[in-house]
Amino acid sequence: MLLALDVGSSICTVALFDPGRDAVLAEKVWRSRRRQTEETLPAVAEVLKGAGAVVDDVRILAVTTGPGSFTGVRIGISVVKGIALGLSEPPELIGLPVLSVVAARFVPLAGPGADVWAVLQAGRGRFNWAAAPADDPLWLPDVDEHRAGQAEALVAALRAVGRPVWLVGELSSALRQDLEGLDHVRCIDPAADFDLPGAYKNATRLQNGAEAERAGLTETRGEGLAQLAMRHLCAGSPACSAQLQPLYLRPPQ
Repeated sequence: MLLALDVGSSICTVALFDPGRDAVLAEKVWRSRRRQTEETLPAVAEVLKGAGAVVDDVRILAVTTGPGSFTGVRIGISVVKGIALGLSEPPELIGLPVLSVVAARFVPLAGPGADVWAVLQAGRGRFNWAAAPADDPLWLPDVDEHRAGQAEALVAALRAVGRPVWLVGELSSALRQDLEGLDHVRCIDPAADFDLPGAYKNATRLQNGAEAERAGLTETRGEGLAQLAMRHLCAGSPACSAQLQPLYLRPPQ
């Protein structure tokens, strides 16, 4: 079994994934109020119980390494390391940048002629973003490939692009308003309505009703992380041998 954790932002995910069946057995997605310290381990226990599994069934651990909240990123990595130490057999450990996970499911859907930019809210009106290459399914962006700034900086960068862009990830309503008039930018926020009745209701409100976008929205956050981790594992990617370390873009305040 693969246990996937993404607790570096305000929307957190813990999922148990069965690689043999290519399926999520149980998942918890919740909106955290900077309480990952108190909430993450109980979420892991809840997910394992929901799947009828025990912690020693876990053979692979995947975690997002940032960017994100300083506390959330540290908690995710610390929980994964702690679980690994307690298992009867040493597991595979895979750390992936958040934006690579955000972008991965949409790159093959965007098709030729369109770029995929992954974006993450960074607090105080700031955003982190990066442009995903269409020809690298195992993209591991380093610090230099990430960009950070206020919404106006992101809008200016998008305005300078001459190609269609799928902007995917955590998009604020203010950012959407700032992007009005940029016809080459399509906004897709797969997690915006996760806590409303019904799964990913915003899929029905996508412009032009694009089936490819809906397909991307049916995949859960935990499933996306787990499947990307499995692709890295099968390819012998550097993500499977590198030491788990937080990816920070600016010093703590």
